[in-house]
Amino acid sequence: MTIRVIKQLIPAMQASDGAGVKIKRSLGQRQGVRLDPFLMLDAFGSAEASDYIAGFPAHPHRGFETVTYMLDGHMLHEDHLGNQGHLKSGGVQWMTAGRGIIHSEMPQQESGLMRGFQLWINLPAAEKMKPAAYVDIAPTDIPRFELDAGSWLKMIAGSIELNGQQMAGPIQGLSTEPLYLDVQLQAGQSLQIPVPASHNVYFYPFEGDALVAGHKVREHHGAVLDQGDTVAVKAEQPLRFILLAAKPIHEPVVQYGPFVMNTVEEIEQAIRDFQAGVLTDNQQAQTIQIHKA
Repeated sequence: MTIRVIKQLIPAMQASDGAGVKIKRSLGQRQGVRLDPFLMLDAFGSAEASDYIAGFPAHPHRGFETVTYMLDGHMLHEDHLGNQGHLKSGGVQWMTAGRGIIHSEMPQQESGLMRGFQLWINLPAAEKMKPAAYVDIAPTDIPRFELDAGSWLKMIAGSIELNGQQMAGPIQGLSTEPLYLDVQLQAGQSLQIPVPASHNVYFYPFEGDALVAGHKVREHHGAVLDQGDTVAVKAEQPLRFILLAAKPIHEPVVQYGPFVMNTVEEIEQAIRDFQAGVLTDNQQAQTIQIHKA
């Protein structure tokens, strides 16, 4: 067992996106602040409707996947393929933009807390132009595993074996082999989470500070972890965090707003396709299969 130590800390920066939604952005705050294959991680959370009410009106994507995890609140996804999904507390929407998708994510509440994450995961060159796909994952399809008293682990993607128990999430079989965990620990509790040595790993506490391999990671500070096969976490206070891991792609990344490709020429083509109204031509709606426990 090799414990992963902290390689880099990335404090989340206040920003806004969409039509003025207030967010905290860690990965992706600059184009050089990425962790292959993770392009961007935004945390949103406010009980002030003015911070989120304008939402994310219709906009295009090409070349990567978006994962929206709603902790609290209600948003409606609609896209040009005819998909419509209500993302509610505890649910996830996993969207593969592929060759192109135009979608919107709009709040379905006028007051109260709206809180969650949006993650962008890159696609390898061989998959960037595949047909777009989308799936809603209901809270009941996201397994929750009880740990010590008052602590638990939710598996959104990937699988691990922990304390002799096999834990698997509904998203499996993607080329980057993503692992996406939401974990709650009580004060004084520790946890050692196995992760593939081949994967890049990102740790993000959003309720409370954490100790990772004995070093403090403050709330809303992301931690890029070095090589190893185990993430060691201790909670000095009640703690909740997400843990992300995935197999790196090792390909060039060229991004222009909502388009992520491998070359400048491919970006220019995406812009021309969007302007000509053919970004999403000649494709049929695809379905991402989810695995139910």
